[in-house]
Amino acid sequence: MAFEQDLLISYAHIDDQSLVDGERGWVSRLHRLLEIRVGQLRGEAPRIWRDLKLQGNDAFSDTILQRLPKVAALLSVVSPRYVQSEWCNRELNEFCRAAEATGGVRVADKTRIFKVVKTPVPLERQPEEFQPMLGYEFYVHDDRGRPHELAHEYGPEADRAFLAKVDDLAYDIVQLLEMLRSGAESPASPPAKGTVFLAETTFDMREARDSIRRYLVHNGYEVLPDRPLPLLAEELDAVLRQQLGRCKLSIHLIGRNYGVVPEGAAESMVERQQMAASQLAGDGLSSVIWLPPGLEVTDARQQELLQRLHGDPSVHAAAELVEVPIEDLKPLIFRKLAPPPEPKSAAPGAAPALTRIYLLCDQRDLDAVRPLEDWLFSQGVEVILPFFDEDETQARLEHEENLKNCDALLLYYGAAGELWLRRKLRELQRAAALGREKPLLAQAIYVGAPATPQKERFRTLEAMLLREPEGGFARSAIEPLLAEMAKARSAAR
Repeated sequence: MAFEQDLLISYAHIDDQSLVDGERGWVSRLHRLLEIRVGQLRGEAPRIWRDLKLQGNDAFSDTILQRLPKVAALLSVVSPRYVQSEWCNRELNEFCRAAEATGGVRVADKTRIFKVVKTPVPLERQPEEFQPMLGYEFYVHDDRGRPHELAHEYGPEADRAFLAKVDDLAYDIVQLLEMLRSGAESPASPPAKGTVFLAETTFDMREARDSIRRYLVHNGYEVLPDRPLPLLAEELDAVLRQQLGRCKLSIHLIGRNYGVVPEGAAESMVERQQMAASQLAGDGLSSVIWLPPGLEVTDARQQELLQRLHGDPSVHAAAELVEVPIEDLKPLIFRKLAPPPEPKSAAPGAAPALTRIYLLCDQRDLDAVRPLEDWLFSQGVEVILPFFDEDETQARLEHEENLKNCDALLLYYGAAGELWLRRKLRELQRAAALGREKPLLAQAIYVGAPATPQKERFRTLEAMLLREPEGGFARSAIEPLLAEMAKARSAAR
């Protein structure tokens, strides 16, 4: 259906009063920026309208009543005054009523109402139509938990955050308008690129979450959850199962605060989302858990959570734990969502490919592994060593590429402790999630110097165990690995 107006901005008069004399009000600035950004994204100027003749007595305008059936979408600026205003509530109700004659409030999986929260209002005090909506929060909380609106009067940082929120809002408005223009009437199919669960976070991680969400949306991914998560444990778990079941990846941003504990649960909302994702691992869902570098935590509950995330093998079997700057997290996410294509198989009659062993060691053992590297090379084996660099993101990408493409893995158990060794073994378990399709020809652990009681007692069924003689490297210690590789290659023919 054709509409005369793309968007109606519904707001309370008091929310457009500027804190600084002579400057544009908050709603006026939002209106102007949306006209610019939506126009840039669509390639044509949008028709955005709001009533500039609002009166303090909230008398409802017949002009608005007549225009509502001709409006594609409603943008409500939510504030304490908005929810008390008879005018604003009637605008909302009349828009919903008019929308029923023009296809309904929902179009596919989207709503024609945009909830922009300027000043937070408890969910139970908001109009019933708003309660299932996530909305766009144009405010942040300080360290004392007090909300502060995003406005340029509060400084450059608040202004940048305001502009970023406007950009998010503009993208979603354009998407809805395009759906209305194309006449979408049935539930939309999942985006071609896939669906991602970006877990809800504590307030200290809100900016980081917004940044990741923006990155995903701008790259064509659908982001869940698409509704407020319930605060009752049983209802929360049901919603998480449903939403995570639609996704190929879940992302969990962990900060310094523990967060809200749902009624009937012992864990916070943040922790419960991560636990739900772990339970669904293996059903086509992989996870990334992100911690900001240098994270300092004083809450005992959060300290316990971090210890579990670092040390629980079940966590590492289901998710990748990374501690990198937020901007370095984005390429890691992209790599999981869109792995590079597999190398093409060699043509018939071509020379046999090199056999590659990934000799994985701690940086302190680079000199100690040199005899192994030299002897393996003399046997015609290409030896790949880890990449050590201050750029943690680049080093991790190289490590993942090696795990994906090597023919065999040799872990050198030297200066690093057993915790390092077990962590590397868990990373190997996740190689399939990186796109690895062929099994390794062999995997082994080479126990080198220095000798320790822990090394003497160490046993595992996950890999072949090779022990260095007391006198140092000897070819007899490593030959069983090559024999195992030859056996596996022969069996595969």
